[in-house]
Amino acid sequence: MSAQDENAPRQPLVSGRRLLVFSGLFALLTFLGFYAVYAQFAGKSLVFDTRLLAWSTVLSISGLFVVYILSDGLRLYFTLRALGQRVPLSQIFRLVFINIFFSNVTPMATGGGVAQIWYLQRHGVRVGTATAATTIRTVLAVVFIFTLTPVFLLTLDALHNQTLISRISWILSVLIVLYLGFFAVVLLRARWLIGPVSRVLKALRWLHLISQERHIRWQYKCRREMLHFSYSFAIYLQGPKAYVSLSIFFTFLFLLSLFSFPALIIAGLGYHVDYIVTTGLLVVTTFVMYFSPTPGAAGISEGVFGSFFSGILTPDHLILVILAWRVVTVYIGMLVGLVIMQLEIAPGKKARETT
Repeated sequence: MSAQDENAPRQPLVSGRRLLVFSGLFALLTFLGFYAVYAQFAGKSLVFDTRLLAWSTVLSISGLFVVYILSDGLRLYFTLRALGQRVPLSQIFRLVFINIFFSNVTPMATGGGVAQIWYLQRHGVRVGTATAATTIRTVLAVVFIFTLTPVFLLTLDALHNQTLISRISWILSVLIVLYLGFFAVVLLRARWLIGPVSRVLKALRWLHLISQERHIRWQYKCRREMLHFSYSFAIYLQGPKAYVSLSIFFTFLFLLSLFSFPALIIAGLGYHVDYIVTTGLLVVTTFVMYFSPTPGAAGISEGVFGSFFSGILTPDHLILVILAWRVVTVYIGMLVGLVIMQLEIAPGKKARETT
């Protein structure tokens, strides 16, 4: 394959029709999640509280939203800088919103990673390096979340009476070990994956699902990019300490801002807020969302959040808080990401039509 082909802009791997189906599924599951909370935990009560629109509340949430988006972009930016890649910040922040859109309309957020790699490749970053950068960024967040989750599960009284947690606590423990183990292999022993991937491709060829030519081409590309990925992670560890430290710092800041939204929303409604409790509950909620098979954890996130926070909020405020939380952390970003994605695809589509 020529260098020109390698660096040519490519369309996302998810078709428009499939994205439309996933988006519809996201909307349906979101509605079902809200209805489940409305019926089970909110006592079929919903009241809009105008205190949520007070200028002090709107200003504080807006400020936190800016920190949330900036830190999300900067954690990837400095990860790329540690890998020796320089992507303009303007492009990084466009990618932030594209990632929010794709990760919330594809099951288990898999599309988010694919979209990031596709986007970075369009801007001159090799597939292996882009894969390493997005994986490292994810692993940094996972380490924080998966380290804090057992702590909050053991220490928060608000979770001790949760029937859901008592039933699946052992499953959560196993998932933590498996998830961290998988990323350890991906980052530290990527060569171990070459054999299994080769066998999968060989099976696809044996089943006549791919041609011999494609089998050879994919085999070569997979081995090349895995080795490059492994090499890129070694570069990250040996990269400039300032960039590595900043990537870790902004990951922490991103998560801190993400977990602080419920506290601000609840405080705006006049509640006395225990910041540690609200943060801990959202950390565990986010952990559960990592394993949700639904697009963007739709339905699951609303149900888990409603279950955890039902002991803190009155029934008439529960749906309102969940909605406000999802608006600022997901829905706004999805809408902006959809617009940016269309702007990114349109020039390439127009060029192909002209050709």
